[in-house]
Amino acid sequence: MSPIDYAKLLVSIGAVELRTDPASWFTWASGERAPIYCDNRVVISYPAVRTQIADGLAAAIRSNHSDAQVIAGTATAGIPHAAWVAERLDLPMVYVRGSAKDHGKAKRVEGRALRGERVVLIEDLVSFGGSALAACDALEAEGGKVIGVQAIFSYGFPKAAERFAAAGVPVQSLTGYDALLQTLELDELTKRALLAWRER
Repeated sequence: MSPIDYAKLLVSIGAVELRTDPASWFTWASGERAPIYCDNRVVISYPAVRTQIADGLAAAIRSNHSDAQVIAGTATAGIPHAAWVAERLDLPMVYVRGSAKDHGKAKRVEGRALRGERVVLIEDLVSFGGSALAACDALEAEGGKVIGVQAIFSYGFPKAAERFAAAGVPVQSLTGYDALLQTLELDELTKRALLAWRER
C-alpha cells in the first residue's frame, strides 16, 4: 500500500481530520492551533484497518530493520500496534511508559530486561519527535539499542527531522501530512496555506 492509501484508510474511519478554515482549527494539548487532528487510537476499533496497518508496519520493519530483535511500543497508543507487529515478526515486545511508575519496581520500560538487543520503537504518531526520542532514551537506559522508529502517521515537521537526525535514530511512517493533502480535493491556495503552517 502507498502512503496515500494509508491516508485514505485513516480518513475513512475518522482517525484523521483536516480543517481548511483557520477559524475552525483544532487546539492541541500543547496549545498549538492546527488544521489537523490525528487520533490513531481509533484504528484499534476497526479490525480490517488495524490488520492493514499492522501488516504495513511489519513489512516496513522487515524492509528497513531486518536485524530487529525486539519491538517496543509507546504508551498508550503504540502498545496495541507493537503487540500485533511483534506477533507477525515473532519477536519479543516491551513497552515504554510516559514516566516511571511511582510504586513497585518504579519501571519505565515494561517487559523482560533488554540485554543489548536491537529495538524498533512503534509510535502511532510523530509530531515534533520529543516523546518518541524520550522513549528511545528510556529503552537505551534499560540496555536496548534503538535502531529505528516506525510510525503510522507523521506531520513531517522539519524540527522533528532535525531531532531524529541529531539523535542518530532513523524514523519512517506509513503515511503523513503530505499524503493526506494529496487525498483531498483542495485548491492550490488552500494547499499552499496548509503546507506553510507545517513549515513555519
